[in-house]
Amino acid sequence: MSTAEWVVDGTHVSRETADRLRTYCELVRKWSPKINLVSRRDLDELETRHIADSLQLSVFLDPAIETWVDLGSGGGFPGIVLAICGLEKSPITRFHLVESDARKAAFLRTTIRELKLNAQVHDQRIENTSPLNAERVSARALASLENLLNLSSRHLTAGGLCVFPKGQSHADEIEAACKRWNFDVETHSSATDPNARILVVSNLSHV
Repeated sequence: MSTAEWVVDGTHVSRETADRLRTYCELVRKWSPKINLVSRRDLDELETRHIADSLQLSVFLDPAIETWVDLGSGGGFPGIVLAICGLEKSPITRFHLVESDARKAAFLRTTIRELKLNAQVHDQRIENTSPLNAERVSARALASLENLLNLSSRHLTAGGLCVFPKGQSHADEIEAACKRWNFDVETHSSATDPNARILVVSNLSHV
C-alpha cells in the first residue's frame, strides 16, 4: 500500500507516519507466524483491514489528552496505530496497552522500542490493572459493549470517552448495555465497513 492510500478523515497521513506504519506492518508479518497476531488470511489484508480500521479512531486524538488506554491490545490494533499517529497529533499523550498474553506483550514492547513510541505495556488482565485515569479508552474485537463498559469503567476518568469500533450488531449491543449502564453514545460511520459503526460513549455510570 502506498503512502497516499493511508487517509484519515479525508487527509493523507504524513510521510513520517506512513513510514512508521509500514515498519509496523513489517514487524507484524515477521512475528505473526510465531505468535498468531493476526490470521494468515488477514496478513494479506493487513493494511486495508487492520491498519485502516484502526487509523479512523485517530480522529479522537486530542493534543490535551494525557492518557489513552487500549484494552486487550493483542497485536496493537488500534493501540500501536494510535500511538504512531499520536507522535504528531497528540505528542503528550501516553498510550497504555493492556495485554495479558506474554508473547503478544513482548511484541508490543519491541514495536514501541523500535518505533520510539510514547507508550507502555501492561502485561496483566484488564481487571487486575491498577486504574489508569484515562481520558480515552479503546478496544477492538474484544468483548460485547456491556462487558467493555464494565472493563473500561475502572480506567476512565471523569469526563472521559470510550471509543469502540463495532460491527453490524452494534444496535443490539447498545440495547443490551443500557440494562446495566447509564451512558450517552454517539455512533459514527465506519470508513472500512458500511455495516459497522464507531461508538463513542460518555457519561458512563451504573444503573
